[in-house]
Order: sequence, then structure tokens, then C-alpha cells
Amino acid sequence: MQSQSLARRLTAEGLGTGLLLAAILGSGIMGERLSGGNAALALFGNSTATGAILIVLIGAMGPVSGAHFNPLVTLAFLLRREIERHTALAYIVVQIAGAVLGTWATHLMFGVAPFEVATKARSESALWLAEAVATFGLILTMFGALRWRAEMVPTIVGLYIAAAYWFTASTSFANPAVTIARALTDTFTGIAPSSVPAFIAAQTSGALVGLVLSVWLFGQPVTRGEQT
Repeated sequence: MQSQSLARRLTAEGLGTGLLLAAILGSGIMGERLSGGNAALALFGNSTATGAILIVLIGAMGPVSGAHFNPLVTLAFLLRREIERHTALAYIVVQIAGAVLGTWATHLMFGVAPFEVATKARSESALWLAEAVATFGLILTMFGALRWRAEMVPTIVGLYIAAAYWFTASTSFANPAVTIARALTDTFTGIAPSSVPAFIAAQTSGALVGLVLSVWLFGQPVTRGEQT
């Protein structure tokens, strides 16, 4: 990744995050339309598509940018001193921008008004705990995979997120860029803007605990992020 230009890395992060949002939102819309009101069936389609696209995108974009697609993953690499601060900030900006653009593109694909604001409140304390657990598990799983089975990272992360849709009450947003973008869709996967700050705070706390534990549990970090 050191050989890749910053422009290529940022493009990979923006495109990857945008396509991730297209998969999350698009499969949610499609699942809701085709499931005949069966929420479990809609969620199964949503979780399967999200897990699958993560495997694909991490495998394709990982050699270019590290395939973070998540500001908290970038923050974790920054705290491990595996990415410079200016690069980390640029990653986070393009991740959020890509997520928003992916949301708008998905709306256009499905004939939904491009610009919406979600109305689905997700403000219960149980959901905040679920987000902390989901993000904790994501960070811990990712760094464990990097330490022992680096070639399996795309599959392990994709399967973790697909599973976390079902074992967390919040359906595992586990990503501030995803959370912000989902506030801009009033579809199956939406979250009201008023619920976003608490979700991001819970995600951040879970990520930090997961990072600290991963350093102790897995020992010497191995490089997955990029260094500049």
C-alpha cells in the first residue's frame, strides 16, 4: 500500500464506502418490497448482502487503501501509529462523503426521492449497548484476523457483520459513516438524525475498548493499514 498514491487510496476508500452503503440500503429496500411484510426475511436479505459485499470490497480494495470504509477502523490504525494523522483525516472525510453519495445513488436506483431525512427513532439504551458491543466485536475480530490469518480478513469481517445483524438489537451499524448516511434515508435501514450522536458515541466507546483488548490479547500488531 505504500506504493499507492494518496489519490488512489482515497478513491478506494470513497468508492468502497459508497458501494457498501448501496448494498446496505439497496438490499434493505429490495428486501422490504419483496418480503411481503416479513421483517425477518427482509433482514436476512439485508444482512446477507451486507456481509457479501464486505468480503468483495475488502478483497478488492484492501491492497489499495487497506479497505477501512469506517472512521473507527481508521482511528484504530491511527492510534496504533500505522497511519499518519493527515491521511487518517482524509480517509474519514472521503468515507463519509462516499457513504452519503452511495445513499443518494441507491435512492435513484430504486425510484426513491434522492434527499430524505430518516424518521425511525433508535434511541433506547439497549440499542446503544448493542452498538458498543457490535463495534467492540468488529475491532477485536478484525485485529485478531490480521494477527493470525491476514489472508482471511475479508471473509472474517464480512461474516462477523452478517452475524452481528442478528445477535445485536441494533442490527450492527458499527460505523459512524454508515450511521450518518443512514440518517439520510427514510427506508428500511434509516435512523433518525436525533439518534445518530448516541449511536456514534456508543460505537466509539466499543471500538476503543476493542482496540485496547486486541493489543493485549494478540500482542505485537501486524500491518494492515497504510503508512505514509
